[in-house]
Amino acid sequence: MSRALVVIDVQESFRARPEWDQIGNPKIFDPVNRLVRAARSNGDLVVWVLHAEEGSGGVFDPLSGHVKLLAELDQPVAGEPILHKSSHNAFTTTNLQQRLVEAGVRELVVCGIRTEQCVETTARLASDLGYQVVFVTDATTTDGVGGFSPEEIVARTEAVLRDRFARIATVSELV
Repeated sequence: MSRALVVIDVQESFRARPEWDQIGNPKIFDPVNRLVRAARSNGDLVVWVLHAEEGSGGVFDPLSGHVKLLAELDQPVAGEPILHKSSHNAFTTTNLQQRLVEAGVRELVVCGIRTEQCVETTARLASDLGYQVVFVTDATTTDGVGGFSPEEIVARTEAVLRDRFARIATVSELV
């Protein structure tokens, strides 16, 4: 196996936040499901990552009941790891790197929630670790921040990642 799909933070915690009504793509589960099905059909590893902030009392605290995948997602099957992270990227506070090395993965396809935050930082770190990274923009989403719209943030993220840290792709190009 040389490729893995990493699904980052597509979780109920985000839907439980007031900002959810400003999210760029509230149906993020549709493109993610397409990627998951394609990865499974290709025999690629699918890794699920959830953000957790134990003891925070907020929607990312596991005790809140929201630290779980969006209900509309195709749920993990046997052999697909579910990792819990407490940092922005999916590597620093998990054993993702070890799992990828053990599986012989050299290419990562990344998608998820908060295009410019957890998905982008994971893509950057993966590139630094030597992985070929495919950033699937239309299988990411975010809400506005700093006066920028979700669409502006996505465009900025594509611009800074393209040909430096990742190949930018669409779901249709990959499935």
